[in-house]
Amino acid sequence: MNARNLAWTAAALGVLVHGHRELMAGLRRRAAPPVKYFEPPSVTVIRPIRGLDVDARENVRALLDLDYPGEWEVLFVFDSEDDPAFLPTREEVAARPTRAKRVELIVAGEPPAGMTGKLNAMQVGVARSRCQLLAFSDSDTRPSPGVLTALVGALLEDGGTGATFAPIYAAADAPLAGDVGYGLLVNAWYGASVACTAAPDGALPFIMGQLMVFRRQALEAIGGVGCAAGQFVDDMYLGRRLHESGWKNRVVHAPLRVVTGQLELGAFLRIFRRWILFSEAGIPGTFARPHWVRGAVSWLSWGALAAAVARRAWGAALLSVAPIGFSVWSQLRLQRACHGPEVAPRHYWVPAVLPLLGAGVALSARLSREVDWRGRGYRLDAKARLGEAQPARASV
Repeated sequence: MNARNLAWTAAALGVLVHGHRELMAGLRRRAAPPVKYFEPPSVTVIRPIRGLDVDARENVRALLDLDYPGEWEVLFVFDSEDDPAFLPTREEVAARPTRAKRVELIVAGEPPAGMTGKLNAMQVGVARSRCQLLAFSDSDTRPSPGVLTALVGALLEDGGTGATFAPIYAAADAPLAGDVGYGLLVNAWYGASVACTAAPDGALPFIMGQLMVFRRQALEAIGGVGCAAGQFVDDMYLGRRLHESGWKNRVVHAPLRVVTGQLELGAFLRIFRRWILFSEAGIPGTFARPHWVRGAVSWLSWGALAAAVARRAWGAALLSVAPIGFSVWSQLRLQRACHGPEVAPRHYWVPAVLPLLGAGVALSARLSREVDWRGRGYRLDAKARLGEAQPARASV
């Protein structure tokens, strides 16, 4: 053990502690606003579905259980009646009482070239909608009863707000290692950074749209949801276009659960890779830079640990463990602060190696631009947009 080892450990811990404090300060900065009465406009909730999500029936029930005080309708949009989620959704709709004025299952058909299946479903849903506001809901989410009311209330607070969206957290009832990794990615990394980056009123230059609500006039100003044709990531692109057009995107306080489960580590790494590609399509560099700094410190710490063990320099090895241990603690703390579940001690190795996995995933995303998403394969260009021949192949 020498002065250089001590200096390195002190510097690494200093960077990690500073980053953790910045993220925690961002989470604490925005106090939840008092609930204000508003005259509720009508809302169409459009949920594209492809494939059977974990606990899909419960997710459908949660959407039908929204307690929005105004008139609202739900449109479930599928590519085909042969989709494995079509029959369970129809059964839940038939059996579940709901305050929604209208609930329909719609078949959109195969997407045209240059458009993802999700965006095609969104566009078909908009064409069939009847209400004043448009909401889009991902099928792997389970909204709490009041989240739509919170989104609409925030949208109406400011005439310059074009869209609102809910902050997400990922949770599994019986998590495997992949579920833990996905939860940390969503909660401790992305979720905390969203809160830190948002302005005091929640304004952001992009949207993370697992549940988002739009003014029709804001969407019309950018050419409707169809303006995202050719994009792999519709929500971030729509948010960027709104921001460039002078509209605000605002994240609210009411959290939204993304339901995971039965996720092995390999499946998580494929999702992680997809998120890396998602981030290329609309997240500003100022948002991503702290992630790379935190990751670099962890990579260097692991490298120093490996070198010390190889030399049998146990004192230096012990010092190298300190930044890794703090990184684990920080991720677990941020996870809880972002509504995520506690992580069992048997899974503490996941946050320890997550930055290392991230480096490999980022490299993979650079080397290959093909990605599977919701049963389809897509080939992306250098800016994470759809290439000319889409989809690249059918995924089995």
